Amino acid sequence: MSDYMFILENHLSADQNRVVAEVRAAAAEANLNVFLSGGAMRDVLGGFQVRDLDFTIEGDALRIASVLKERAGGRMLAIDETRRAAEMLFPGGVTAEIAMARHERSSRTGGHAIGPATIQEDLRRRDFTVNAIALSLNPGSRGLLLDPGNGLADLGRRELCAVTGHVFHDDPVRLLRLIRLRVRLGFNVEERTAQQYANAREAHLENLIPRRILYRELMQVAVEPRLTESLKALAEEHLVTIFSPALTGTKFNVAGMTKLEKAIRMLPAGNGFHQSVLAPFLHTFTERLAPREKSALVKNMEMRPQEAALWEKLGMRSRRLEQALRSPRIRKPSQVYEILSVAAPDEILFLFCHSSYKTVQERIRSYLQKYVPRIQETPAAELEPSTGRPGSQEYLKAKCALIAKCLDQRPRRPKPAVMAVGSSEQSGPARVPGRAS
Repeated sequence: MSDYMFILENHLSADQNRVVAEVRAAAAEANLNVFLSGGAMRDVLGGFQVRDLDFTIEGDALRIASVLKERAGGRMLAIDETRRAAEMLFPGGVTAEIAMARHERSSRTGGHAIGPATIQEDLRRRDFTVNAIALSLNPGSRGLLLDPGNGLADLGRRELCAVTGHVFHDDPVRLLRLIRLRVRLGFNVEERTAQQYANAREAHLENLIPRRILYRELMQVAVEPRLTESLKALAEEHLVTIFSPALTGTKFNVAGMTKLEKAIRMLPAGNGFHQSVLAPFLHTFTERLAPREKSALVKNMEMRPQEAALWEKLGMRSRRLEQALRSPRIRKPSQVYEILSVAAPDEILFLFCHSSYKTVQERIRSYLQKYVPRIQETPAAELEPSTGRPGSQEYLKAKCALIAKCLDQRPRRPKPAVMAVGSSEQSGPARVPGRAS
């Protein structure tokens, strides 16, 4: 096994490694070459947390995605027929993109003719060198690193460097992506790339970003770990107003975003919670806009009716959950857990940030910071029923009873250590706890 495969397997979680193995197997059966690429490789080699897996297939990627849906329990989040790419969610909360290796011939600024290509061609058409790295997962070349733009060196220098001299003209949304990655990674922008950025802004290329692409980029901002700082950086570059001209002054809700970001950081990892921050984000992002300004934003980004409804009706959707959490009949942690473990995560996040009832907020806080971690840290054997067939009503009822017992029992206090008579600690004057001797 190559050093890079060793680094990869030790950097990914068990669930992520399982998805890598499933993708490798599906591609091998279809006799197609597969590579881990893009942001996943950047984060592995740069020592960052890998949020999403990016797979590039030399061939029909959607065919592989269909196989993974059946075999690995993957769920389709989005399909792009033009790029022949699929975004998928796998068990354990692992998100991945399965995409065809492609070339993009620019017909005009922001316009592309897309077709299948080799992995080398695919890497050379990307935005920044740190995103143009791939690792072969194929039997004959497993562990081979492909780095035509010397992105590994730029990772070492902590610099964002454009792959070519026309990256922003080829795809103007990269103007936003540069700011977003600069904040997330804490990298500097290489001098020539900074000049390319300045030239593109002088030509007002940001106004040529397709509306639907603008919406997708805003969704990427929503899941940034440094959410508020990312939005502030975009505002400083006068790029927030391309989403809505009204997002200036007090209507740019920095305080709300700061509160939302703190709440997001409380969410447990690896259970799909982070797939549900989009609706609370959009609600907070547009919270101070007038109704007509919200409608203009929806139109400007070509949001589909179901996408707009997801956040516009979030407050109304959350009322039933709020009423359940306010009930005076709730006296035990297990009752709070029972309600919130089946609730929609976006409603939980919304109520924590916006509910006017302190009881509701405190119960959500306890659920996220105490009850969920306690269940996750409890050995699986202690929560495994001894009766009933797995999946049956009897089994589920018994499991719920074990979870309730685990949450409602008082944590055992450690017994104080007993000093042996005549030990060295017993000699000398008595010491007052908490006071230096």
